[in-house]
Amino acid sequence: MRLPPLNAIRAFEAVCRHGSILKAAEELGVVRGAVRQQISTLEDHLGRKLFVRDGRGPVPTERASALAEAASAALTILKRAAAEFEDAHRARIRLGVPSAFAVWWLMPRAADMQTSLGDIEIDIVPMTVVEPLSQHPDFDAVIMGGEIRSSAGITETRFMEDEFGPVATPPVAARLAGDAAALAEANILISRSAPTLWAEWFAESGTPSVAFSRHREFEDLLLAMGAARAGLGVAVAPKASIEDDLARGILVAPYGFIRRPAGYSLCCRTSDAKRPAFVALRNWLLRSGGVS
Repeated sequence: MRLPPLNAIRAFEAVCRHGSILKAAEELGVVRGAVRQQISTLEDHLGRKLFVRDGRGPVPTERASALAEAASAALTILKRAAAEFEDAHRARIRLGVPSAFAVWWLMPRAADMQTSLGDIEIDIVPMTVVEPLSQHPDFDAVIMGGEIRSSAGITETRFMEDEFGPVATPPVAARLAGDAAALAEANILISRSAPTLWAEWFAESGTPSVAFSRHREFEDLLLAMGAARAGLGVAVAPKASIEDDLARGILVAPYGFIRRPAGYSLCCRTSDAKRPAFVALRNWLLRSGGVS
């Protein structure tokens, strides 16, 4: 079978990713009619319709969704290969990292990382909402914790244990007296970027859940943890992100921490996994995270 036209594939992939012909046209710098024409060209080439309409916009068929995923991966590989061709002597990894993990675990180790990696440049991009690498063609790799979900074409390397639990300043924790039922009257701090953390902690710790009478919401986990450090209430936090606060007694964990089997993992595209820069980053994370 002849390869489909590249421009038609680009338009098709953009429509599937955005769920909108208008947004795809804006990204590609063309009018909507040009996108529709490219979709029509691709449908003629493949001999079948690619979209149905549900009243809100174009919805790819099941087979078209699979094609869109493959097209996205292929276009990402092409873009990366072109970038490397243009700048063959520069080793650079754009790394997406959960915001709290970046600030409280990775950045304090950044100097050691750079020394270990030498000329390899790691561009650390904090992620307020942690999403799989497949949703971020602009990233070369991401670090994910308990939210990791395996996907085709992605290589995952677990480099550190993942533990989490409620934390607070010593005065706030003292009022809880180690009784989880007291959380019902405490000021609970919730992150909108990780809204299920409290429910997951109750479920995974085997603690009977309680209805919170008071809670405050923050845009991301970094802010919720900052509020906990300021004594504003109790937040669920990953242990790796607050080890220094625990060591200095700024925060305590009145109910301990629950270990999650997934751990923290470096996720990169399988096509990149054996490249020297990615091997070096993976080896440094394994040494620093303590997982052999």
